Parts: sequence; C-alpha cells; structure tokens
Amino acid sequence: MSKVPTTVITGFLGAGKTTLIRHLLQNAKGKRLALIINEFGDVGVDGELVKGCNDEACPEDDIVELANGCICCTVADDFLPTMQKLLDRENPPEHIIIETSGLALPKPLVKAFQWPDIRTRATVDGVVALIDADAVAAGRFAHDEAALAAARAADPNLDHDSPLEELFEEQLACADMVVLNKTDLVDAATLAAVRQQVEAETRPGVGIVNANHGAVDIAALLGITAAAEDDLDSRKSHMDGAEEHDHDDFDSFVLNGGEVADVDALVSKLGEVIAAHDVLRIKGMVAVAGKPSRLVIQAVGPRVQHFFDRAWKPGEARKTGLVVIGQKGLDQAAIEAGLRGVVG
Repeated sequence: MSKVPTTVITGFLGAGKTTLIRHLLQNAKGKRLALIINEFGDVGVDGELVKGCNDEACPEDDIVELANGCICCTVADDFLPTMQKLLDRENPPEHIIIETSGLALPKPLVKAFQWPDIRTRATVDGVVALIDADAVAAGRFAHDEAALAAARAADPNLDHDSPLEELFEEQLACADMVVLNKTDLVDAATLAAVRQQVEAETRPGVGIVNANHGAVDIAALLGITAAAEDDLDSRKSHMDGAEEHDHDDFDSFVLNGGEVADVDALVSKLGEVIAAHDVLRIKGMVAVAGKPSRLVIQAVGPRVQHFFDRAWKPGEARKTGLVVIGQKGLDQAAIEAGLRGVVG
C-alpha cells in the first residue's frame, strides 16, 4: 500500500496559513483531504474558519483540532494518535494537511514520521513555510543590528533578545517550499529584498513563490514528494540535540465578551492596544449587534483586518472571543481594560 502524503504548513503568527488552507480546499479538484489544525490559544478560530468552506473535499469529520499545546511539543500525546485514527479509517484521506501553530518548530513534527506506526503508512510530502512579506520587510525578523538597535531605542521595554528571529530561521531551514504571502502590501524593490533574505535562510533547491491572500496553485504545494522524514540531517535546527522545546517566551489569553455595538470603534481600539502593548497577534470571532453573521478579526502587528464570515447558527451563542498573543510579560489586565469599553 502506498504511503499517504502529508503536507506540513508552517509560518509565524499571522502569516496567513488558514487563508492558504481555505484556498487549497476550495481548489481541491476532487482530491479527498484531511486537516490537522494546531493553534496557540484556547479558541479554535482557525478550525472554525476552515469548516464548511469545501465540504466535498474535506468534511467537518476530517478536520481535527489539537488544542492541548503546540504540536511540536505534544507529538506523542496528540499528533501520533490523531494520525493513526486518520490512517485507520476504512476510507483514509488521499492527502493530509497539517497546519502548525505559528510558534511551532517543524522539525520535531517531521521527525515523528519516523515512528514505526507511521513511517510505513504516511510520508511528509513537503514542508511549506508561509512568510508574511510585509512583516519581514518591516524588520520583525531582521538580523540587521542597526535596525534592531533602532527598534530597541524606540521601545526600551521591548525584548529584542527574543526567539522571534530563531523561529523564523527554524521554519525556513526545514522548508521544501516557501510562499511569500501578502506581496500586495510591498513594492517590487522591497519584495526583492525580502526574497533575498529568505533565500539566505533556505536550503539549496527550495522553491519560492509569491502570493496574495494565500492564492497558490494546489499543484505547487501538494505533490512535492520530498519524503522529508528521510532528509532530516539537511534541515538544521537550533534545537538539534535538545531534549525539549517550550514556549515560555510567549503569553496568550482569551478575551470573552458579548455583542459589539460599533465595529469601527473596536478596530480603532484594537490598534491602540496593539501599539501600546506590542501585541503580536489578535484573532477571533465577534458578535456585532444587529448583524446576522460573525465578524472575523485578524490582527498582525499594526494591521487589523476584519470581514463577516458565516451566519450565526440557530441556537448558537452570539458571543465574542478574541485570542491575544504576545511575548512574555504581556499585560493582560491593561489590555482587557483597554478593550472592555468596546467589547460587550
């Protein structure tokens, strides 16, 4: 029996992984897919956004959410049993897609495919690293010492000896394909500079494609046939030889509330809170008074995007839930106080 190909989609917080997966599902061309989604935070935002976008390609029963911690740290407890259940099905998927947490290291996950119960039945078709071109251009992951010094001077409370740059390196070093996403937010010269930086962090032969809103041809991402689990030595990691990996350098919490009366006021306040507290990511669902559909909030750094998703289901509680993620020391009390005026 041939192995079930599996694609690992990695990328830092807010790079657009869920949007990319939605695009893949909507353009599956009859391929039967299964999804394993791992989030940092307690609200299944990504799973909710994916469910129902293409029932034929990936029914809700084939979407599995792992919320007990970052997938690279819970391989044995969460990931392996989940993979076994998918592979044991009478009609197993033709291709499995794994969306990792934005803080995950891909190499431990790839290494798990060497486990005896998995290696004869599934293979890592490819590791796809999604990069937010605008965030990289803004220096969020820069190695430029002058740029980091300038950022430190602008905000003396910001910890620039953080794992952000290391995570960026880890995800690129393990990649078989890199997607430069959100290219519509940068000009040609800036995009060329970002591409040069990415090329410096990737292995020889790794493909790089540009994308807006995660729109990449499914044929470019599925069918790479990398068998990455057999090629671990070429995928260098800061964690090689380490016993474990944790995310103690990051904090997250969930802000729950009721209906929001004014969307513009909410977006404005989110921007203020993000700037004041150096929040890395805010995402979630918002109930808007008088509106039949859920409002999705996707904030990455200073950018706050929002759009109406599906209608609230009959009997479904109309409530707001926002996941807030930042580096260690995030002032939860101050952030909650700043948003309580607009979140019911």
